[in-house]
Amino acid sequence: ALRTEERQRLARERREEREKQHAAKETQILEKERKAKLQYEKQLEERQRKLKEQKQKEEQRRAAVEEKRKQKIEEEKERYEAVMHRTLERNQRLETRQKRWSWGGSVTPDSESKTALLYTASKRSTSTANLKQTEAVMNKRLSSSAALLNTPDRTRRSQLSPLDSSIISRLLAPTQASLARSKSAAMLSAD
Repeated sequence: ALRTEERQRLARERREEREKQHAAKETQILEKERKAKLQYEKQLEERQRKLKEQKQKEEQRRAAVEEKRKQKIEEEKERYEAVMHRTLERNQRLETRQKRWSWGGSVTPDSESKTALLYTASKRSTSTANLKQTEAVMNKRLSSSAALLNTPDRTRRSQLSPLDSSIISRLLAPTQASLARSKSAAMLSAD
């Protein structure tokens, strides 16, 4: 009976020991699972944080590129407007100078320009009278010189009368007004 009791006690102790070991193993497994779950959640949070940061950086980069593009468009617009403004100013100066050197005198005539206008008007009337005289002579000779137009230049000049030659050379020679206009246009283009 003592041996049976002893065997039962030993069997009970072994069973309790096995249960303890089994419980310890289960606790270890549960602890490992808990740690793995925590690590997975931590990794997931880290990944989400990195994705969020990357998205923010991408948005900032896009915003910077868009801002730079808008700034470039604005600069090009300002440059274009400046070029247009300079061109308009240059054209206005050119028109003003051309009007100043034209037959009509300056744009806003003062006393000096009025006298200049009178002088040019008187010159114009004398030149108009001269033109009418030469026009009559030229009309007579146009019919005969029309045939000369198809002939070579040297032949044409040799066949013209001295009066015709002087009229043609006078017409071909630049006037003082045209020389002054050419000079002002050259000065404008140099500016």
